[in-house]
Amino acid sequence: MMNSGGGATGRMLSKVPEVTAWFWIIKILCTTVGESFADWINMSLGVGLNLTALLFTVVLAAVLGWQLRLDRYVPFVYWLTVVVLSVTGTLYTDILTDNLAVPLAVSTGVFAAVLAVVFSVWFARERTLSIHSIVTTPRELFYWLAVLVNFALGTAAGDWTLTVTGWGPGVSVLLPAGLIAAIVLGWRLGANTVLSFWLAYILTRPLGANLGDWFSSPTADHGLGVGTALTSVIFLTAILATVVYLTRSRRDVIDHQQPAATTAAADSARERLMLGYYALVTALAAVLLVWASAQPHPTASASEEEAAPAAATMVPGQMTAQFPPSEIAKFRTITQDTLTKVQAGQHNDAKARIKDLETAWDQDQDTLQPVDKTAWDVLDAQIDSALEALRASKPDPATETRTLTTLLTSLS
Repeated sequence: MMNSGGGATGRMLSKVPEVTAWFWIIKILCTTVGESFADWINMSLGVGLNLTALLFTVVLAAVLGWQLRLDRYVPFVYWLTVVVLSVTGTLYTDILTDNLAVPLAVSTGVFAAVLAVVFSVWFARERTLSIHSIVTTPRELFYWLAVLVNFALGTAAGDWTLTVTGWGPGVSVLLPAGLIAAIVLGWRLGANTVLSFWLAYILTRPLGANLGDWFSSPTADHGLGVGTALTSVIFLTAILATVVYLTRSRRDVIDHQQPAATTAAADSARERLMLGYYALVTALAAVLLVWASAQPHPTASASEEEAAPAAATMVPGQMTAQFPPSEIAKFRTITQDTLTKVQAGQHNDAKARIKDLETAWDQDQDTLQPVDKTAWDVLDAQIDSALEALRASKPDPATETRTLTTLLTSLS
C-alpha cells in the first residue's frame, strides 16, 4: 500500500512508459495526428467543430476508462489515449477560438493558469509530479488531466505564435524544436528532471502541430501539400508501427519502481543555476517573438489592398469564369446560407457555416489558384473580409451583411 499524502490506495505497476527517445518520437507523432486528424474530421468530412468535439469527448471517456481499468502499462492503450487526448485538446482550443472568438493570447494564458493549478493540487496531494510515480489511480488521474490541458495549451500557444509572427508552416517548426533542444541541454547540465520533462512535454504539442500543418498545407502556402487525410494516415501508421515494436521489444517498460523523491539535495545548487538558464531561454524566445511580430508579414487587410485594383477591373462573372462551376456553386450556396443566418440573427450558426466556406476554399486552393491567380486573390481577400466580420469580438450585422453580399455578387 502507498500513502504519499493522498490516502491509502492500491499500488499498481507503472502505468506509463519509460522516458526514452522512443517516448519523445511517438509523442511528437501523436501530437501531429492530433492536429491533422481533427482538421480532417472537422473540415474535410464536414462534420463540424462542435459535433467533432462532442464525438471525441465520448471516445475519450471510453478510451480513458479502458486505460484506468488496467493495472500496468500497455503500449497500445496508453498511446491510443494520448492520441485521443491530443485530438480532443486541439478541438477544445479550436472551439474557443473559432466559435467563441476568444483571442489566442487569452486562451493561452487561461490554459497556462489551469495547468499551474493542476500541477499545484497534484503536488500538494502527492508530493511529486514525476512521471515515474504514476502507480496509484489518483496520480494517474492528475497525470491525464495535465496531459489534456497540455495539449490545449500547446495548441493555443502554437497558434498564437503563428498569428503574431506570420511564419509559414516550415519556419514555425524551428522555434519549438530549438526550445526543446535548449531544454535537453539544460537537463544534461543538471536542471530539474521533472521540470525539464514537463517543459519539453508542453513544447512537443506546437512542434507536432506545426509538423502536421507543414505536411498538410498547400504548396502555395509553403507546405508539402500532402493534405490532412494522407498526413493523418502517414503518422497514424508510424505510431502503429512504433507501438507494435515497443510491445514486442518492451524497451519502454519500467521493470522497476523508481523512488518518488530523488536525492536532489546535492544537486540543488545546480538546479537553481539551471532555473536561471531556463529563464534566460524564455526571455530570448520572447525577444524573438517580439522581433518577429514587428516584421512585415501577410495579413488579411494587406491581401485586400493588393486585390482591390484587380477587383476593380473584373466583373463578377469574369471572376469565376475559369473555375469549375460545381465548385463555385458550392461556395455560393455556403455564402448564401451564411447571409440568411446573419439576417435571421443566428450569429453562432452563421459563424459555423462560414467555417465551412473557409475549409472548402482552402481545400481547393491548389486546384483553383493556378487556374486564375488574379481572380483567386480577389475572392480570397473577400472571404477573409467576411471571416473577419463574423469573427469580430463585437460583431456588426451591417458589416457582416455587406461583406457577404459583396462575396455573393463576385460568386454570381
